[in-house]
Amino acid sequence: MRPLIDLGYRMRRRALALLGRRTRGVKVMAFDGGGRLLLVRHRYGRSDLWMLPGGGMARDESAVGAAARELREETRCVLRDAVPVGAFESSAEGRRDTVTLIRGRTDDPPVADGVELAEARFFAPRCAAIRAVAGDGAADRRMAGRADGGRALVDPAG
Repeated sequence: MRPLIDLGYRMRRRALALLGRRTRGVKVMAFDGGGRLLLVRHRYGRSDLWMLPGGGMARDESAVGAAARELREETRCVLRDAVPVGAFESSAEGRRDTVTLIRGRTDDPPVADGVELAEARFFAPRCAAIRAVAGDGAADRRMAGRADGGRALVDPAG
């Protein structure tokens, strides 16, 4: 199954890059009651990395609606108190991609869907997986438009 998922992932990325089609997506910062952040590990692409859950937005879907749907589909967690934090535009994968970062909370234990995700779990704010996702201010630099050839669309500071 993994080879088929990898092939589909690569084909979709190339087709979107060739068509130059604009895509919209979301990434979700979902925290539990203890302040731990939910991260996921995909079964395709860079499957060695822990990442924020998320995915594409439907044509008439809001960013908060897409974030809630993606989190539920991927991890069975219900997103509560969701608010947009910022948006980032990137052409890093050869296509024009706008990603909105959503922050919220969940009271549910994550369960990886087993198809798209290999693992899903909460991490304490000071653990190595969180530092690997954020780096030394890398997330802030990306949101400010200083990395990956992107530019900030919304100031994450508010």
